[in-house]
Amino acid sequence: METIKVKTPSKSYPVFIGRNATNSLPEFIREHFSQVGKILIITDEKVAGLHLHTVKELLSGIGIPILDYVVPEGEHAKTFDVFFACQSYALSQNLNRKSMIIALGGGAVGDLAGFVAATFMRGIPFIQVPTTLLSHDSAVGGKVAINHPQGKNMIGVFHQPEAVFFDLSFLETLPPRELRSGFAEVVKEALIQDPGFYSWLFANVTRLDTLTEEQLLHMIKRGIEIKAAIVEEDEKETGVRAYLNLGHTLGHAIEGLAGYGKFSHGEAVMIGTIFALHLSRKKLQLDIDLEGFIDWARGLGYETEIHEGLNKTDILSFMKRDKKVISDIVTFVLLEKVGSPKMANISDSEIMDNLSVIYRKN
Repeated sequence: METIKVKTPSKSYPVFIGRNATNSLPEFIREHFSQVGKILIITDEKVAGLHLHTVKELLSGIGIPILDYVVPEGEHAKTFDVFFACQSYALSQNLNRKSMIIALGGGAVGDLAGFVAATFMRGIPFIQVPTTLLSHDSAVGGKVAINHPQGKNMIGVFHQPEAVFFDLSFLETLPPRELRSGFAEVVKEALIQDPGFYSWLFANVTRLDTLTEEQLLHMIKRGIEIKAAIVEEDEKETGVRAYLNLGHTLGHAIEGLAGYGKFSHGEAVMIGTIFALHLSRKKLQLDIDLEGFIDWARGLGYETEIHEGLNKTDILSFMKRDKKVISDIVTFVLLEKVGSPKMANISDSEIMDNLSVIYRKN
């Protein structure tokens, strides 16, 4: 099992990665949180059927009452109604400031459960137990939030977990779409920080359904190392942490306008990344084989274009609600070269002129 230490100004915590990493969860709780009175596992409908029993069995011997609350799958979990229901359940079961929450699931469950933990009685500890490739990114760094109809992750806080247990055996149940969703974040991390890692991905990952455990461990570990290094330098996203939003400005707009769930997060981010690379070539003379990148993405099963039903004006309006926007000007993460990101303000007219590159050709 691999261990990465995340160090932020507010908290340091371990990330455990490996097959059966969750086997170490009971001992971790016994050693560090023996005073906890109750543990609430928040998970979603799909993960509950796959992994909830396993985790509850693991924790059955620690002498702490284990409760669970099951929420809808995916972004449907990140609503105010579901958030309120989680809080109501915790109160009805007499959880208090000596309680703990475990987030068992993908990125959406982690975001929701972390936000519940951050706000319940002004904050209680929580542990991330990710079950998807995508959540290697979201489980580290302390961003927790729910969505608003006008934008993704608009209601949230920074609340670091006590630990992250990334059990590779959980990834065996992932459908191809979920693998694509997570791999887009791995590509993002490589593009903003590590040219060698990007070259390795491009050369070695030609199919997502045949990834070996060794390949998965390497990409997850390196992705988390990149994320951890950035978060250590900039926990609250006042500077370099914004680089982790490569592809997300447009990606969030596509997700929101299409309706959450129509595109997975990573599928939308991949289209956003293609657009950012296109802008980077035009504005910063980025030297990258964009056509080869698009062919690679398509070969992995990604949609690389959107249909005319998502019109440019709506996309621009949605992007203007992005958290990075200052003075009504949309800010993108671009690349001067692979491994060298840069923030760039892009005018409305330039965005509208260039959006055509992501539309499906008739």
